[in-house]
Amino acid sequence: MDSQLAIRARGITKCFGDVVALDGVDLDVAPGETHGLVGPNGAGKTTLLGLLLGLAVADGGSLEILGRPVGRAFEGPGGVAGFVDGPGLYPSLTARRNLAALVALRGGDTRSAAIDDALGEVGLTDVADDRVRGFSLGMRQRLGLAAALLTGPRLLVLDEPSNGLDPAGKKHVHGVLTRLARQGTAVVLSSHRMDDVEALCSDVTLLATGRVVFSGPLAELADENRELDYRLVTSDPVRARRLADDTPAIHVADDTAGCQGGEALVVRALVPALDDLVARLVHAGIALRELTPVVSPLEAAFLALTEPATARVPGVRQTGDGTAGARQTDVQRQEAVS
Repeated sequence: MDSQLAIRARGITKCFGDVVALDGVDLDVAPGETHGLVGPNGAGKTTLLGLLLGLAVADGGSLEILGRPVGRAFEGPGGVAGFVDGPGLYPSLTARRNLAALVALRGGDTRSAAIDDALGEVGLTDVADDRVRGFSLGMRQRLGLAAALLTGPRLLVLDEPSNGLDPAGKKHVHGVLTRLARQGTAVVLSSHRMDDVEALCSDVTLLATGRVVFSGPLAELADENRELDYRLVTSDPVRARRLADDTPAIHVADDTAGCQGGEALVVRALVPALDDLVARLVHAGIALRELTPVVSPLEAAFLALTEPATARVPGVRQTGDGTAGARQTDVQRQEAVS
């Protein structure tokens, strides 16, 4: 047993009838690490989060949480908090009374200053005495996070924590998660938002049809060893097009839909070839006004790794065979697994 890990999962399997939701999943998360769990709908993310929270038990494999083996549902150690499929709240109670009810269930002082502190942490002080039934989705997400903070978690497990958040709410949530990680709390979060994963996570596990197709540092997943499409805007698009055509390993897209006034090019290249093109543009006296990926490197890797085996990505380590539909079709999985 590795007591240094907040989560150590080996060969985790979980089935719902004939549907295999998780198929031999390994997962390591260290204290102070923010670990992203990503994948398409039906990949098994929510099922895995439920196991970590003790809401269900695996059919096979071994799971250790905070150094303690877990064999049955609700058997895990203290110090674990979070939510799956949104937080459970009492709609007829105010935000403050929701948190007070949680404190009371744990035998604590419902007048504790910790309640106000938790509400302040997530930016809900101004609506602390409003009934939750009138809260937006994003406000409910923030209140669920406040409830988790009251337990002083050593492991925080969150399902789509940025769902429904406006920019202010997102800033509050990101700030809380960053602070917790710095203080040594392990954070596991699932998200369909690649910008959240890039902003918060140091490591990521990518699931596809219940299997791990990648697990490791985010920088390794979003490395520079694959061609990407870039939008290129210059002061002289005609000459820039000629230079791009003449630059080795640069492929200019014929379809420039979405490029206003024909001023932009879409080029596909590895980073070294793109650097060569930029140098040529500068040498020719052509101003470079914009150079941005059409799709972020992380999203490009996500799309490639979750496609069928015909679309493998060079330079990215994969675990398992990375294939889709090994035992069930995606349609079957999406009907049974979130």
